[in-house]
Amino acid sequence: MRPAAPHRLLLSSLCLALCCLGGARGSRRSDNHEWKKLIMVHHWPVTVCKEVENDCRDPPDYWTIHGLWPDKAEECNGSWHFHLEEIKDLMPEMKMYWPDVIHPLNHSHFWKHEWEKHGTCAAQLDALNSQKKYFGGSLDLYRDLDLNSMLQKLGIKPSINYYQVSDIKDALAGIYGVIPKIQCLPPQQGEEVQTIGQIELCFTKELRLRNCTEPGEPGGPGGPAPRRPRTGVSGDTGLEVCEDGPAFYPPPPGAVP
Repeated sequence: MRPAAPHRLLLSSLCLALCCLGGARGSRRSDNHEWKKLIMVHHWPVTVCKEVENDCRDPPDYWTIHGLWPDKAEECNGSWHFHLEEIKDLMPEMKMYWPDVIHPLNHSHFWKHEWEKHGTCAAQLDALNSQKKYFGGSLDLYRDLDLNSMLQKLGIKPSINYYQVSDIKDALAGIYGVIPKIQCLPPQQGEEVQTIGQIELCFTKELRLRNCTEPGEPGGPGGPAPRRPRTGVSGDTGLEVCEDGPAFYPPPPGAVP
């Protein structure tokens, strides 16, 4: 019976190797879901409609929520599906401040996308660890930032005249005390300048405001300007970090600029 000992030793070694390999794979999966900051993304409905070439009917004339996005993490829990009834108490505010601009009769598809892509990752925080907390917490941040009122107070209003991107960024930094990120739709054929589409303000995991960009980061000083791919979901478009220079902040259809 003694010759069986080497076989037991070989089997134990093989099991140990497989466990180590499985642990390493699990570690790599976990790393893919790590993130450092939350990005509160506001988008301008007029530009959303323009980007997807959709003749939106009466888009909101105020900045609405695109999403609350952890950086460097997406789709962290494929089994945690969106359930509309979990946020039924938030519906009036959701429809007002987090609408699906492109499909206004079916907001839930947009919210489902935002939860499954971003909310399941943000849920690593206790303050956002349910669908009601994620959407409710996002609404709270949106209200606290009050971007629409801040832009009005700064005299930054939709206009046929162009703004300098650096002036908008500096003005917002003076209000919030942190550096925002502004996204634009690049000029298309026959257009002179880029069109403002999104404004991002960022938070730490403790939900305190922080700079959105740092030197060397994408969109930051000395860093590359990333392009967001078009997915067909409301606002999920091909915007780029705005270049320094003039930009168009388009008035809603029929509005007097």
